[in-house]
Amino acid sequence: MIFDTIPVGQIDTNCYLIGDEKENVCAVVDPGGSPERVLAMIEKSGLEMKMILLTHGHWDHVGAIPALLEKWPDLPVYAHEKELCPADEPNPHYFFPHAGKNQRTYGEGDVLELGGLKLKVLHTPGHSGGSVVILAEDVMLSGDTLFAGTCGRCDLPGGGEEMMLTSLGRLARLEGGYKVCPGHGALTTLEHERQTNPYMQQTMRL
Repeated sequence: MIFDTIPVGQIDTNCYLIGDEKENVCAVVDPGGSPERVLAMIEKSGLEMKMILLTHGHWDHVGAIPALLEKWPDLPVYAHEKELCPADEPNPHYFFPHAGKNQRTYGEGDVLELGGLKLKVLHTPGHSGGSVVILAEDVMLSGDTLFAGTCGRCDLPGGGEEMMLTSLGRLARLEGGYKVCPGHGALTTLEHERQTNPYMQQTMRL
């Protein structure tokens, strides 16, 4: 699996590229801004873009999407349905404006195919109602659910502390040695977080 990451946007959101070099295809995860840098990362990979994946719909994770859709007008954009702007509560700061014909939704237990890669989706609410974690081989794209040494804030619309602790507990109990790739900050490992992250350790005592 090909893997790359760059910080983008106003608050250095981690944007990731994952790809299958055998099938020559890739996906971009959380293109939060700096579209010229995201496009350069894709061009550098030499892979064909197949999809945009969102761990959640907050403004700092979606900012480069219009530029990507301008270049690839038929590109599917995946997000959990709870991350889309409600018709009666349009708030693009906390919810992702519907991407029209490009919009797709995914949720708990869905598996997307990217060439020969299987991308498994876990619904992990807490930071937002529709936050997801994506598992790709030994990589965990954890969005703003799990960070190195901490977790995402829980006081935004759709989020909640109890949901977050449940989601962290679920991640703590996953089998396998995942490399954790969060929405902001340094990469880490799931085993390191089990041993040192106070929020994850709290969930393991419940």
